[in-house]
Amino acid sequence: MTTAQYPAIFTPERLATLFPPKRSEAFFEALYGDVDEAAFFIRLEFLRGDAQRLHFQFRLEELPGKCLACNMTYGLPKVFARHPVLNLNGLVSEIGQALDIPPDRLHGKLGHTVAHSSDLHLIPLTITILAGLIGDTV
Repeated sequence: MTTAQYPAIFTPERLATLFPPKRSEAFFEALYGDVDEAAFFIRLEFLRGDAQRLHFQFRLEELPGKCLACNMTYGLPKVFARHPVLNLNGLVSEIGQALDIPPDRLHGKLGHTVAHSSDLHLIPLTITILAGLIGDTV
């Protein structure tokens, strides 16, 4: 597989399967006890990739009539990393399956929240592809 194939693999439809809207709803249900308390919607987006790294981001999109405050989102990378509903390790494994890469060759790391605008914040997700057997190609 070549890195040029990544955009064809990580289509919006595939990303919605990897991180379905129901997972965003379940996160707020677990966090607040009521999905109606959510201030934003969480969506996974593919940015780019090469042989060593895949770059994704979680888009935190403000919901109508709600407020996406910076003080609400800056601590989220630590929450996302360990929250069982979001299951970051499982998500990284599923991304590996889409590329036919074993999960033990992948390492996912969340970056700091970026306030792109008042109604859109982003949390980078970088997946490092660890060296495998001689002759492996990605």
